[in-house]
Amino acid sequence: MPFKIAVVVGSIRAGSTNRKVAEALTRLDAARDHTFTFADISGLPLYTEEDDEAQAPEVKALKALIAQSDGVIFATPEYNRSMPGVLKNAIDHGSRPYGENSWLGKPAAVFGVSPSAIGTAMAQQHLRNVIACLGMPTLTQPEVFLQWKDDLLTEEGTVGEGSADFLGGFLEKFLDLVALHAKA
Repeated sequence: MPFKIAVVVGSIRAGSTNRKVAEALTRLDAARDHTFTFADISGLPLYTEEDDEAQAPEVKALKALIAQSDGVIFATPEYNRSMPGVLKNAIDHGSRPYGENSWLGKPAAVFGVSPSAIGTAMAQQHLRNVIACLGMPTLTQPEVFLQWKDDLLTEEGTVGEGSADFLGGFLEKFLDLVALHAKA
């Protein structure tokens, strides 16, 4: 059964390595029959409760994308041992106003890539704490803490040979989680 998957990249930087890896994931064999749509979080205003009654069009678009998706993949860089503010801002918008949590019940997967040897372990832990509060069943294994190396992606933007099996397995496990919740 084909699924609609939202991809939320926690970096809005042009040339983001997390976006490049997320895009490469969508070209793996496991992704073949599914639709992946990247959320645009770059234009979201800073979250404030005063805007709950009149949400910006960018917020409504994000919430609609999440609502129409069967699952969500989060790709997060690590800034100062946590997730980037733009990612937390997007999560806050999607969960508000109270009682209108777009994330609720959406299966989630988390990964990140960084030049650091520990990848984005701290950012992912913080992100996992937040999405647990949102009621998102989350893939726990395999964890994906990627260190950026020149052979992670090919020049064509596909996953390199040394990581293809691991990342393909990660994506398959996530899609299994999505399928499990689609049946429920």
